[in-house]
Amino acid sequence: MNAKLRRCIWFVLGILLNSLGIVLITKAALGTSPISSLPYVLSFAFPLTLGQFTFLVNLLFIAGQMVLRRRNFAPIQLLQIVVNVIFSGCIDISMSLFGWLQPSTLPAQGLSLLAGCAVLALGISMEVAPDVLTVPGEGIVKAIAQTTHHKFGSTKMAFDVTLVATAAVLSLLFFHRLQGLGLGTVISALLVGRLVNLCNRRIPLISAIARLKEAV
Repeated sequence: MNAKLRRCIWFVLGILLNSLGIVLITKAALGTSPISSLPYVLSFAFPLTLGQFTFLVNLLFIAGQMVLRRRNFAPIQLLQIVVNVIFSGCIDISMSLFGWLQPSTLPAQGLSLLAGCAVLALGISMEVAPDVLTVPGEGIVKAIAQTTHHKFGSTKMAFDVTLVATAAVLSLLFFHRLQGLGLGTVISALLVGRLVNLCNRRIPLISAIARLKEAV
């Protein structure tokens, strides 16, 4: 199996882990991750699933990249649509497979939340390491950062805050309370990035995946 194919396989596995991590965080019923906050709130208000709204929101992210990058938008990045289909579909499949998971106590909810953050962090590390393709949520942040000449980290933080704030406003508008947002949203926002850094430093597999680029 050549290195390029192995990189693609690890990339897809990372996407699958991302979807599972988001589901575990969501199942904790303490609020979902910032990137999923808007689709999650919308899924309560309209007859579409979390995965379906994730697909629609990510399409907007891809369209935003095209508008911001214009001629610099590489045609290969249109494959983000394929990634979007896989990711969104896996969210709904995982939600169905984990339908039995309904933690009813705070310790159980906390365990589901922490497990989800760990799985999501590993998935992000595994997705980024092979450097195959930009995913929509990361792609729009990169496009905004390059257009506004701001650092990626600062732009990512502002982008996540904007998503959560928009979700909160819609939640108050639709339900007159915070629905689908909570302490878990804050914890995942603060924890996942740190866990990604930890995975990159401590898990030899991530370094091995990254080295596959050198074999191409």
